[in-house]
Amino acid sequence: MHRCPRCGCFEYGGAPACPRCRDLLDTLVEDGYQAFLKEESLPDDPDLAEMIVSEIKPYAWRVVDAAFDRLTCPACGNRRGRGPAGCPPCDLDEGFRYSAREPDRPGVPPLNEHAVRVGAAVLRNAHRHSEKALLSWRLGFPLVLAGGMFTTAQAQNLRARINKGAGYDDLAPWVATRLR
Repeated sequence: MHRCPRCGCFEYGGAPACPRCRDLLDTLVEDGYQAFLKEESLPDDPDLAEMIVSEIKPYAWRVVDAAFDRLTCPACGNRRGRGPAGCPPCDLDEGFRYSAREPDRPGVPPLNEHAVRVGAAVLRNAHRHSEKALLSWRLGFPLVLAGGMFTTAQAQNLRARINKGAGYDDLAPWVATRLR
């Protein structure tokens, strides 16, 4: 794992505040969409994005999330599924996005891609989640993206420390020992 030269967090973990970490997350999703377009020889257009979000289940989560990014919510004007909590269409889209496929990457433990997907959703939509959930994923996302997973006991330990008021700087060294 590498530290972000801009914010000092483990890469991706500075999101959403760090523009570089936020861009890394967006690129992670966008690269999946571009690979899909290339593999299927499809153009990048709004009609395709609409089709994808209307049929979510056959598509991988990165394709679905990138398709949502290309569309605008008619109620709040944000990217679909990324508007404020309480926006009815965005709330529906936020829930529907989880019906997309989560194929694990080669060489990672089962369900790792689910963890990557949840972490990316939390970090990319921080305004829809609690500060504690955000901190958990700022710390854990670099680990799961690298192919690791917290054990149940480790995840509970992390959450207990966060609940007691520990912050990123307090917990990053502990998490770093899991990245080795």
